[in-house]
Amino acid sequence: MKSQPLRVLELRTVRGTGGGPDKTILLGTARTDAAKYQVTICYVRDARDKVFNIDERARTLPVSYVEVIERHSFDWRIWPALRRIVREREIDIIHGHDYKTNLLALLLARAEGIIAVSTAHGWVGKGQRELRYYFPFDRWQQRFFAHVVAVSGDIRDAIVARGADPARVSVVLNGVEPDRFKRDPGLEEQARRTFGLSTNSVAIGSVGRLEPEKNFAMLLRAFARIRAEHPAAVLLVAGDGSLRTALQQQTHALGLSAGDVRWLGLIDNVPLLHHALNLYVQSSDEEGTANAVLEAMALETPIVATDVGGTAEVARHRQEALLVRRGDEGGLVQAMREVIAQPAEARGRARAARARVETELSFESRTRRIEAVYDAVAAGTAAGRPARSHA
Repeated sequence: MKSQPLRVLELRTVRGTGGGPDKTILLGTARTDAAKYQVTICYVRDARDKVFNIDERARTLPVSYVEVIERHSFDWRIWPALRRIVREREIDIIHGHDYKTNLLALLLARAEGIIAVSTAHGWVGKGQRELRYYFPFDRWQQRFFAHVVAVSGDIRDAIVARGADPARVSVVLNGVEPDRFKRDPGLEEQARRTFGLSTNSVAIGSVGRLEPEKNFAMLLRAFARIRAEHPAAVLLVAGDGSLRTALQQQTHALGLSAGDVRWLGLIDNVPLLHHALNLYVQSSDEEGTANAVLEAMALETPIVATDVGGTAEVARHRQEALLVRRGDEGGLVQAMREVIAQPAEARGRARAARARVETELSFESRTRRIEAVYDAVAAGTAAGRPARSHA
């Protein structure tokens, strides 16, 4: 095994403001043991993307960040630029995070004689091209990595089913920052004022992209039924996406007013929103490991969620949350009713959720597990690793 520190290149491409994987990359790198691992974050950035802001977020953290600019999705000029970064920074391990950078990681590893690993964050897309071609291809190409980190057991099973060696695929659940996401009862009154809630409002919240896989349409239907029983109920949704207009139209079609359902858009203070909530709901049809659920756990907000992706692995049914089957609108309504009717039991689950994120689901614990993967692949391949190519 080479002497420390290991030099790692985190490679990722994303449009717009990114999501959970980008938070994981940035915060995970900031917590990496710098004496043992020198990590560079590299984003392949589309020059046409005017919303991209990962660079701004990186500047607020103690991380090494670089970009490679592409003019379009198949810009060949990114290849020599990436090879130059690998060589100049003497990279040992390249870590891909999506179907495009996974392919680039494999090609770079072969060209430069280094190690390729991948994190499979999940295959959630809004286009048929992704669903039909890119995501199946990504599952298939995972078999060629020295190691693959899956963020849930379901994802691990999908990778193994496509031919990957089970010994080279491990589950590392996403983590959360317990110190940053921590409930302060003194903020609850302020939070409810900020979001225009009265003292008797039953505040139900959700956070996520307004895209089909999040199934906010089902949440709206479920909320309409709750609202009929609890006139003080209010739904607050933080996030934006392609379905915003359609969901607003559905709100009106259900007889709900703008005061009943509040579309907050993108907000920069999710913890304050949680201080205003009585209940957090995830209605997704697909997830990797939902960072929004982890944040709700850390902030001790009672949770109702669909049991998709890694959700059931982080928030266990009747231990830290109430879980229902994917697409089960009736089950979602019944679980929401139970939380509203039994607040003491809901608070007990919320306390158990907080205890879990302070230990096994903390970001610190996740980072140590990723570092162990780096150590294992370096120890397993360094001795017989080919010399770097300089073609």
